[in-house]
Amino acid sequence: MEVQQNEEIKEKIWTRDFILICLANFFIFFGFQMTLPTLPIFVKELGGSDQLVGIIVGIFTFSALLLRPYAGHALETKGRQFIYMIGLGIFVISIGSFAFIASITFLIIMRIVQGVGWGLSTTATGTIATDIVPASRRGEGLGYFGLSGNIALAFGPGLGLALVGKISFATLFLICAALGLVALLLSSRVRYKKVEQIPDKAVTPRFDVFEKSAIQPSILVLFITFTFGGIATFLPLHAMDHDVAGIELYFFIYAAFLFISRTFAGKIYDKKGHVYVYLPGTFMILVAMILLAWLPSTFVLLVAGGLYGLGFGTVQPALQAWAVEKAANNRKGMANATFFSFFDLGIGFGALTFGQIAYLFNYSTIYLTGAVSIFISMLVYGLMVIKTKKEHTIRQTKQS
Repeated sequence: MEVQQNEEIKEKIWTRDFILICLANFFIFFGFQMTLPTLPIFVKELGGSDQLVGIIVGIFTFSALLLRPYAGHALETKGRQFIYMIGLGIFVISIGSFAFIASITFLIIMRIVQGVGWGLSTTATGTIATDIVPASRRGEGLGYFGLSGNIALAFGPGLGLALVGKISFATLFLICAALGLVALLLSSRVRYKKVEQIPDKAVTPRFDVFEKSAIQPSILVLFITFTFGGIATFLPLHAMDHDVAGIELYFFIYAAFLFISRTFAGKIYDKKGHVYVYLPGTFMILVAMILLAWLPSTFVLLVAGGLYGLGFGTVQPALQAWAVEKAANNRKGMANATFFSFFDLGIGFGALTFGQIAYLFNYSTIYLTGAVSIFISMLVYGLMVIKTKKEHTIRQTKQS
């Protein structure tokens, strides 16, 4: 009877530490999301072009990308808490510095610094959540963890855009830094997993910058987040260009449907695998991108937001769970680092590519390009499934 009770306790998701890490993640994401749609406007106010908007968004993600392999190793050697707290501290200082920026050059420098903090903290928090959530409910647990960022997304962008018309950019950025400080305080109360010492562990390769078992889902998430760079960076400008109102409501609808998808998509993944969530999710994103390219009215904008939220919320936690499930215990940090490196790479390439597309063509072309990226991901996924089935058949044939 005691064994059964202990197993039930082990399978519990909503523990004290899980709630604390979710709250910390919420506040850091809330501050980040408030700057997401307002930073392009700030760049325009400083005299920047669409190309510079793409560069400033892209350089942030690329600096985060460069730090992720280091973060993955450091999480296993220096510990979760050290890396997470350092990352949060750098992020808070950098975002607070935006309040005193008056030139594009200095903004680019501090965006690089911000990316360092983001790369360290988000790699750490994803690994911390993976540690806390029971393995048998990993898809479901990571889906719930993702809700902390999704709820921030529901209110952050809209609040940021609303405040821009009423307070200065300096005050806005200081508020965002204060939210990061709250995240720091909450994360200091989490009981972190200790670093595992494995004496018979093989020597780490010199160029150990990714976890091999996480590559397939990481490649897929790159194609998806490529589209996210276009939405996060240029959608407010695209809506204004089409005289379509409701951009604040778009982010709320997007996050609401993201929230809805998190309540069931992770459970489906845990019970049936990624086959039952990936193609339905990406199809919804594909339709959303086509609608955004068209964008005749606020109604279409909001429908696109709902479809994108439902699709992204279905696919992302499943891909993250897939990325870490086959990694060894001492490689979970590296698996998360690999996954988020490709996640960032997609956003960064998207922002840079779409900045150039906006300059050469128009905003609508951005979303058509995004639709092509999603279609390619569906084809790549199909090839991966076929290859896996063939390998499984060959193994069975050899065994028999």
